[in-house]
Amino acid sequence: QVQLVESGGGLVQPGGSLRLSCAASGIRFSQNAMSWHRQAPGKQRELVAFISSSHGTRYADAVKGRFTISRDNAKKTVYLQMNSLKPEDTAVYYCYDQWAGVWGRGTQVTVSS
Repeated sequence: QVQLVESGGGLVQPGGSLRLSCAASGIRFSQNAMSWHRQAPGKQRELVAFISSSHGTRYADAVKGRFTISRDNAKKTVYLQMNSLKPEDTAVYYCYDQWAGVWGRGTQVTVSS
């Protein structure tokens, strides 16, 4: 059974940092491209960051220079390091397996003073 479980969300002040984790099970993790997406209230889900099986990355313009996606194949985990957070980063963040087409349940990130 394929499963993705996100963690690490929470409430943070503007300018702060959070590190999200997505633990995978039931998939051939090392061979799969993975991505992080987010959905703010009243908005469509959008791609935030992508990482290929060979660790190539790309980012949405809104997060370039602030967010970093990485992966640890031995731990079957993908990470999203988020720095210099802004109120507009507030959303539910989802992990996605590009090959299996599976979503995690999401983790809430709230940026507010």
